[in-house]
Amino acid sequence: MQTTFLTFAVFTLAMLGLGLGLFFQRTPLKGSCGGLACRNACHACPRKRREENRT
Repeated sequence: MQTTFLTFAVFTLAMLGLGLGLFFQRTPLKGSCGGLACRNACHACPRKRREENRT
């Protein structure tokens, strides 16, 4: 039972830290390189490079 509480406390502190960092940085969240965002925005995406080389 102690492990469960300790794990919950660690995750809570991690989420609190991420939230505070986001709050004080005041920048919007950005998605990772992949999916539909890879088509136009991500210049380092290997999938986009493959598509550009085909044409």
